[in-house]
Amino acid sequence: MRAKLITRAGFEALKAEMDQLWRFERPEVTRKVTWAASLGDRSENADYQYNKKRLREIDRRFRYLERRSRELQVVDYAPEQEGRVFFGAWVEVENEEGQTRHFRIVGFDELDLDRRYISIDSPMARALLKKKLDDEAVVITPEGPVNWVVTDIRYEKPADE
Repeated sequence: MRAKLITRAGFEALKAEMDQLWRFERPEVTRKVTWAASLGDRSENADYQYNKKRLREIDRRFRYLERRSRELQVVDYAPEQEGRVFFGAWVEVENEEGQTRHFRIVGFDELDLDRRYISIDSPMARALLKKKLDDEAVVITPEGPVNWVVTDIRYEKPADE
């Protein structure tokens, strides 16, 4: 079984979400459930029903994040990565028509197309792994193969470097 990779920033965000759920959201919703339950008939009490449902959602999400955090392998920046495309890299590529794409290669848990984070399991990321500047990568798409040239590779380095 292949390790489930995550960047340090992604892992910290996951831990922050767990902390937010456990220390802030869950106690607040629990307080609301207790208050709504004290009003009597729970079967027709919308506040009770809604907050009880929200409490289940919080617990389910927390359990998922907790289980997931134990399965993940954090990948930190290493100077040896410089000059090649590896996990965590920001990559810029250009195709034959002059179109450019700029994205970061991350794990499944960090996938966010709005932030231009693509999965390491995507065809683009797989084609680019271990490439250097000016290397060509062939990405197989439903329309056929597309050639991309690596024009930039950057890594987010820890603040202490």
